[in-house]
Amino acid sequence: MYIEREIRKMFEKIAKSYALVAVVGARQAGKTTFLKEHAKSLRSSYLLFDDPDIRSLFEEDIKKFEKQYLENADIFIFDEVQYCKNAGRNLKYLADSGKKIWITSSSEMILGKEVLSYLVGRVSILRLYPFSFKEFLDAKGQKEFNQQILKRSMWEHILYGGYPKVVIAEDTELKKIILRDIYETMILKDIAQTFSIEDIKSLEEFTKHLAINIGGVLFYETISKDLKISFQTVKKYLDAMEKSYLITRIQPFYENKTKEIIKQPKLYFIDTGLRNGIAKTFEDEPDGKLFENYIASEMIKMGHTLKYWRTKSKAEVDFVIERDSEIIPVEVKLKAAEKVGKSLHSFIETYKPKRAFVVSYTGENKTLKVKDCTIFFTNLLTLRKVLGK
Repeated sequence: MYIEREIRKMFEKIAKSYALVAVVGARQAGKTTFLKEHAKSLRSSYLLFDDPDIRSLFEEDIKKFEKQYLENADIFIFDEVQYCKNAGRNLKYLADSGKKIWITSSSEMILGKEVLSYLVGRVSILRLYPFSFKEFLDAKGQKEFNQQILKRSMWEHILYGGYPKVVIAEDTELKKIILRDIYETMILKDIAQTFSIEDIKSLEEFTKHLAINIGGVLFYETISKDLKISFQTVKKYLDAMEKSYLITRIQPFYENKTKEIIKQPKLYFIDTGLRNGIAKTFEDEPDGKLFENYIASEMIKMGHTLKYWRTKSKAEVDFVIERDSEIIPVEVKLKAAEKVGKSLHSFIETYKPKRAFVVSYTGENKTLKVKDCTIFFTNLLTLRKVLGK
């Protein structure tokens, strides 16, 4: 059964206007399935660039490749073409020849200057993540809710994540096996192989360290000292993981934009199920940091760029969203708070937002007023309806 993805409307809009559409995201997030589904009503051709014949002809003679593979179809789907030599130049040639091409990529290499510089004005890029909570509920056929159903569904999504193959699996041990296999493939192929990392053991230890310390501020020197790896290695590992859609770094929020660049980021995993598999912790209930990571992931899937706020006096707001000219603070709590915390009060006093959100795992929805700011105490589903793009 195919589950429709939330990027569908945007994909359909840009596919009409661009010669090339690149759908990027983690391996097994459903990119190829999504494109094949939307090519069903068209004459289409699918090419996997792991095939040495396809790859070599593309690299060595683009005109012969065109004659061999790009006839008698309206749409051509290229799977993982970004690893090929001269990918940008050859894609430019095909786009300028009138070909309509949809591309998948499990790494942000497609966004590198070696590829993207050739494709300015010809390509639009969409990110496809593992199932959001809405997509997860669709996959489960869940349409009606009470508090118990909502909590149970959310916990399964937090615990095992949103990779389609994991969501569909019914057996919990099978879910864990699939998560392990996804992680091993991601480490060995998308991260180690793509970014030329030879010390796999060090990489795995580093990844587990991050999984255990989700939601914390990243101090590169401390990690370097604790794991006995160089500062440059720490940065290389983080860059490779982020470009392979395993993790995300969230920068601090300041009115002085230069400070946002130079201050330390916080780190979260894109998929909490994969994080739990790496950390080998599948608990009966989420702790505060895991739920915070989950909400971060869900807001990223909504299309938001997140920041966090922290002062020298230790006042802190979990997430800040800047949308158009609006600043929106978001706090995350396991249990709905009875009142507005001091840190959120401080943020409201300083930046005077019109609205703020406190999203919780359990508790009733309500609203409060602080100054001219309306504070919504809410659950994830309501947050999605209000903040979703």
